[in-house]
Amino acid sequence: MKKIIAVLLCFGLCFAVLGCKKKDGEASGKKITIQIAGTEAATTPQSMAMKEVAKRLNDSGRFNVVVFTDGAMGDTDDVVRQGMEGVPVVVPSDPGRISANHGVTDYGILMAPYVLSDYKVLDKLSETELYKQWEKDFEAAGLKLITNNWYNGMRSFYTNKVINTPSDLKGLRIRGFGNAIGTGLAKSFGYAQTSIASGEIYNAVKQKSLDGAEIQLSFAASASFHEIFKNLTITNHYMLTSSIVCGANFFNSLSPEDQALFVKTFRDVGTEWQIKVAESELADIEKLAAGGVNVNKPDLAPFQEAVQGLYTSVGFSDGLKDKLFSQLGL
Repeated sequence: MKKIIAVLLCFGLCFAVLGCKKKDGEASGKKITIQIAGTEAATTPQSMAMKEVAKRLNDSGRFNVVVFTDGAMGDTDDVVRQGMEGVPVVVPSDPGRISANHGVTDYGILMAPYVLSDYKVLDKLSETELYKQWEKDFEAAGLKLITNNWYNGMRSFYTNKVINTPSDLKGLRIRGFGNAIGTGLAKSFGYAQTSIASGEIYNAVKQKSLDGAEIQLSFAASASFHEIFKNLTITNHYMLTSSIVCGANFFNSLSPEDQALFVKTFRDVGTEWQIKVAESELADIEKLAAGGVNVNKPDLAPFQEAVQGLYTSVGFSDGLKDKLFSQLGL
């Protein structure tokens, strides 16, 4: 039923956006109808930031933006494909996912373990030569990369077993990313990777078909992980960012003025919410601890050492990490 509803919504929005433009590309008097579709709960920082974008764009008088959360439009990959097929929808994805799905392998370096660790560098990304090339590469694939300055938290491990070193993860069934970077991390640490939907983690652990998850704090706190896991091991192996994307054809149908407002609004909100996410992480740790979760901060050196081979195994260009650091001034 959810898929049927999503399809009907998509067709309705397609007709709506077509009515917003004249054939010559000039903006008509009608508002541009678009939706922002995420999979996180309505109360997470990412979802609240999506609502802030919608408010600002709607207040401009040029847009009619509707926000969907909790996966109401389907999973991330499905909604991204809808956008590439012409549906006027914006989706928060992540660098590892869209790099793997759309043939821009080097873009995945932004999601590689222990590469980026400070959200303050995210606003510098769009000015680097690497990022500008990635924008062109995604455009050629039919995807508009609006921004990647949305910080969504650090990812760590949630288990019932105590984890102090990578070897403690061996043999466990852990939910994580199913792309090349996610499977590379699993191989590096020795656990069995499974890619079930994030909303299925709770029941899978209760049913003992899953031993743990690597995921961001905001999701763990909102999903009541304190009820199913005894331990949070803060490995901070990924800095999760949201790549905000939409279909290239939709974006190019907008007037230059609307394009500029569109991009600026998403980037401005991304910048403003970075510190809010960082602050919420501290509150989320306290919430989990208050719920009985043991918060463990192990020595990260063994974890960092274990992933060194991953940078070459996933197919990144030679010297990519050093080039990225140089352009970011790190």
